[in-house]
Amino acid sequence: MISSMTGFGRCESLRGERKFTVEMKAVNHRYFDVNIKMPKKFSFFEPAIRNVLKSYIQRGKVDVFITYEDFSEGNTALKYNESIASEYLKYYRQMAEQFGLENDIRVSALGRCPEVFTMEEQEVDEEELWVMLEEAVEGACRQFVQERHREGEALKADLLDKLEGMEENVVLIEKRYPQIIAEYRRKLGDKVKELLADAQIDESRLASEVVLFADKICTDEETVRLHSHISAMREGLLAGGAVGRKFDFIAQEMNREANTILSKANDLETSNIAIELKTDIEKVREQIQNVE
Repeated sequence: MISSMTGFGRCESLRGERKFTVEMKAVNHRYFDVNIKMPKKFSFFEPAIRNVLKSYIQRGKVDVFITYEDFSEGNTALKYNESIASEYLKYYRQMAEQFGLENDIRVSALGRCPEVFTMEEQEVDEEELWVMLEEAVEGACRQFVQERHREGEALKADLLDKLEGMEENVVLIEKRYPQIIAEYRRKLGDKVKELLADAQIDESRLASEVVLFADKICTDEETVRLHSHISAMREGLLAGGAVGRKFDFIAQEMNREANTILSKANDLETSNIAIELKTDIEKVREQIQNVE
């Protein structure tokens, strides 16, 4: 199945009073590039999260947003920082002696000093947290991939249609080639007759000139390779998988062959067909940028 590189996925994992929410979105990118935004206290989970993402995504610039909520009443505890309180008390006494002031510090005042009392979150089971987080990441990835597949099917249909049109133009170029040679031979013969009047035409010399011309404008190699490239891309679309990077290379080769045909063309009709072919190839290249 063909996948688009754009997509969106969201999933929540709820266990008791704790909840993880994972949202992810992606845009086109040549390689796999992921940016994860989540609470700093869970940063040690990032390598594991990346491994999960890699199992679902081959290419694209992916942004992942993770939020965590804990509604349990016992998730925080008050902590008394004795060393900090001692430091405050020591300096209060020092100030009283230095300036001859009354040391009127009371416990209630000392307790209001910054960092003497702090609220700390209780430690939770990391394994349990990972089970929840992995569940949310996996769920978001599945929804994300499903949307990518849906868009990919539309891309597939459009690309197959464009390949059909390209192949028709290649066939027209092949059919036009013998007609060009025949027209050239007739025009050359008429010109020679006009120049030589009633003199006998050297048929062997005329045939040699036609052969040289035919060899100069021959596009058999290019059309054969174009047929091969079109078939390879069509087979890749039908087989599915992460084919975007391969298709990008094939499209470059197609464009090279079309340019060669256009440079060899000594015929207006062939030139027009080759220009239309190049236009179709460029449309395919643009669409391929959306394929994973």
